[in-house]
Amino acid sequence: MNDMSQDSYVTEDGRTIGPTVMEMKNITLRFGGVKAITDISFDIREGEIRAIIGPNGAGKSSMLNVISGFYVPQEGEVWYKGKKRPPMKPYEVAQQGIARTFQNIALFEGMSVLDNVMTGRLRQMQSGLFAQAIWKGKAEREEVANREQVEKIIDFLEIQAIRKTPVGRLPYGLKKRVELARALAAEPSILLLDEPMAGMNVEEKEDMSRFILDMNDEFGTTIALIEHDMGVVMDLSDRVVVMDYGKKIGDGTPSEVRNNQAVIDAYLGVAHD
Repeated sequence: MNDMSQDSYVTEDGRTIGPTVMEMKNITLRFGGVKAITDISFDIREGEIRAIIGPNGAGKSSMLNVISGFYVPQEGEVWYKGKKRPPMKPYEVAQQGIARTFQNIALFEGMSVLDNVMTGRLRQMQSGLFAQAIWKGKAEREEVANREQVEKIIDFLEIQAIRKTPVGRLPYGLKKRVELARALAAEPSILLLDEPMAGMNVEEKEDMSRFILDMNDEFGTTIALIEHDMGVVMDLSDRVVVMDYGKKIGDGTPSEVRNNQAVIDAYLGVAHD
């Protein structure tokens, strides 16, 4: 196994990924007297695809919500780019370059695909509301530049044919792709994907897997994802952290996790002591 203290890390398939960009240190999250997460630590490396997996109720979405600022843990620390991150609101985390998609699609149903994806560029828009309203000078140049970037993403995700279609008219699989486009439009340094394949048929899963790999390869986007389809996880991921009942029970390469007895027991439903 690689020495994780090194600046780079070689994956099972020979890819070299970069140094640690985010660390979760001894995270504990409680809701009342119930612990959703108990003393979990793991890291995310620059340029990798990092999976967070586990049975239903394991605490995966809670962990993603800690990373994205929706939840503030009672114990533990979040470190980002070598600095301890203070408690932040989700928009402040987004301003740091962390974007996400949601388990339940969160799009503007009455707006077109293009307009939905454009909302992902808000962080890049510097002009004030008045300047945007009159659409002259800097505001106009900014709008054109952002539109060009959005069009590239629309082409990349192969949704040109629906770019002017209201999102509410689209089938589920295409809505998931539009949500991915909006998140990618923010040019995130870390992209968090909450069950990107949920509810998809085999063909849609294959398309989404291809797009995730291409994003990671062509844009260099660091990706952390939650996914229940173990075939997808093992094919896509460089490293996998496994949660069960709010605790970490495994962390390593796909092959290491696949052969971890605690992980096997959790997925087979073996009784806990």
